[in-house]
Amino acid sequence: MAEHHLPGDPPVALTLRRSARARRISLRISSLDGRVTLTLPKSLPERAALAFAEEKADWIRGHLQKHPEAVQAEFGALLPIDGQSRVVERAQGRRIQLEAGRIAVPGDRPARPLQRYLKELARNRLAEASDFYAARLGKGYSRLTLRDTRSRWGSCTADGALMYSWRLILAPPAVLRYVAAHEVAHLAEMNHSQAFWDTVERIHGRWQAPRAWLRENGASLHRYRFGE
Repeated sequence: MAEHHLPGDPPVALTLRRSARARRISLRISSLDGRVTLTLPKSLPERAALAFAEEKADWIRGHLQKHPEAVQAEFGALLPIDGQSRVVERAQGRRIQLEAGRIAVPGDRPARPLQRYLKELARNRLAEASDFYAARLGKGYSRLTLRDTRSRWGSCTADGALMYSWRLILAPPAVLRYVAAHEVAHLAEMNHSQAFWDTVERIHGRWQAPRAWLRENGASLHRYRFGE
C-alpha cells in the first residue's frame, strides 16, 4: 500500500491499494475520516490510478468539503472528552490534568501521551459500565478489550468477550453507557431481536436517544487524529 497526493491547494492524500481480485480502478472515500482510497489491479501501473484520481479531482474535493475537517491533537486544539469540549494546553507538571474546559499535557508533543491517557480513561469508564450492567443482567463477561474500530462501536463474542472503541470516551457519558449496556445485553441475546432490545431496556432504561446520537454524530469522533 502506497501513499500519494492529489495536486492542489490543499493536496489530498491518496492511498493506493492493490488487489488480486480487482478488474478495474475503484475509488472510495471513507465516511468516517475522509480517507481517499484507490484500489487497482495488480498489473496496472500506479500512474494510471493517479491519472484516474486527477480526472475525478472535482468530485473528490466536492465530497471532502462535506466531510468534517480532521483535528490534530496538538496544543490549542479542542477535543470533546466525555462529550465536553476541552482545549489542549501545556501542563506545568509531569502529569496530564483533566479539568473543566481544558486538558493539560506535559511535554512538547501532546498527541501520543494524550491518546494513551484517553484509552486508559475509556477502559476505566467502560469497565465500570460493563460491570454495572453485567451485574444487573446476572451474567459475567470473560474479558474486555479496546480497539480503534471504524465499523462498529462495540462487540460481544459467544465466549463473553467484550470489545469497545476507545473513542467512546469522546462521546457524552450517556452514549458510552448505552454502548456498554448494548454489548452486555448480547451476553443473554446474541442477536438484535425484540428480546434483545427488551433486555437493553431492562438493564439500561430508554436507549433511543443515545443510539440516535451515535447515528448522527458518531462519525465525527473519527476526525480527531493522534499522530496516525
